[in-house]
Amino acid sequence: MEVSDCVRVLYIGGLGRSGSTLLDRMLDQLDGVRSVGELAHIWQRGLVENNRCGCGDRFRDCPFWGGVGAVAFGGWDALDAGEVVALQRSVDRTRYIPLMCAPGLWPPYRRRLRRYSWLLTRLYRAIHQVSGERVLVDATKHASHAFLLRRLPDLDLRVVHLVRDSRGVAFSWTKVKQRAEVVDGEALMATGHPMRLGGRWFSHNLLFHLLQATGVSVLRVRYETLVRWPQRQFDRILDHLGRPPAAADLAFLGDGYVDLGAGHGLAGNPMRFEQGRLQLRLDDAWRRDMRPGHRALTTGCTWPLLLRYGYLRGSIEH
Repeated sequence: MEVSDCVRVLYIGGLGRSGSTLLDRMLDQLDGVRSVGELAHIWQRGLVENNRCGCGDRFRDCPFWGGVGAVAFGGWDALDAGEVVALQRSVDRTRYIPLMCAPGLWPPYRRRLRRYSWLLTRLYRAIHQVSGERVLVDATKHASHAFLLRRLPDLDLRVVHLVRDSRGVAFSWTKVKQRAEVVDGEALMATGHPMRLGGRWFSHNLLFHLLQATGVSVLRVRYETLVRWPQRQFDRILDHLGRPPAAADLAFLGDGYVDLGAGHGLAGNPMRFEQGRLQLRLDDAWRRDMRPGHRALTTGCTWPLLLRYGYLRGSIEH
């Protein structure tokens, strides 16, 4: 298949609480771009739990996602949701990344990978057709899902590797937040100890360096730089997409704010549902409120990549 016939997917990779929902919502304001949020969660949080879409409707009541299901599978009811969730869990895990690169090493995994890849291909092509947009943004973040997507011949995969200071990420994971998309009952976003999160931050970001080494086009963007100089970073992102920036592209960006419209993103931070003018403020409360011991632990287990990304030498990428 020619590249021009492929579905172009801009994948946001990184660890949770790195500002991915903000970047995702901002990208959705671009002409010719449609964000779908964290698409890897569509089976569990969409089909099974019927949570809210970014537009406010529940997944099965949303006209956009209803159209996607009809085009992809003849309707969502044509799928056994439990079976698909089990299939995903048996294929899309970090521990399976080596097998994604060499599936012939384990034939049972190769068969499951082939089946799940077929489902993903139909899903992305249906989103492309229903949205009518040239670029789809998937903010799933997980490295394993990115390694899966690189295998799909129908996708033209570009990755924005979004990084944030590990201490800010670890501090954010200690905060208790409610999952705003859940309708039936209440659910909280996951939390974790800074030591454990430091290890996850290091390994998860390192995997995106390995992904780049396989030939996938990866652009690295720092959260702190994105918030301070969003227009400069969007120029880089548009260039990464092979699309020269035009003044009209960034009309939604103002001096310290962004104008957000409604979207159809799944999962993610509660700001998924915010609309209107949003002030862009750097979240660096960790510098003031993080416990010294937690800061030392996080720095100690993440310093090699902190140094590489410029966080220990005080450099700022424009």
